[in-house]
Amino acid sequence: MKACKILKKTVGALAAVYAGLFAVYYFDLDGKLLYYVVEPFMIKRFDNMKRRDPLSVPYDQIDKEYM
Repeated sequence: MKACKILKKTVGALAAVYAGLFAVYYFDLDGKLLYYVVEPFMIKRFDNMKRRDPLSVPYDQIDKEYM
């Protein structure tokens, strides 16, 4: 009887996990998380980085700098 109870709880927990993962897939929640949370953070972080201007380097020095 105890094994049956444990089996039911395990199956119920696995069914809940499966339902949660299906909801993530069906509503594209991972893509929405990336678009609304991660991407704005990345834009703020990487758009404010200081970078050198590749157009300010004379044309004849570009090959030496990258090689």
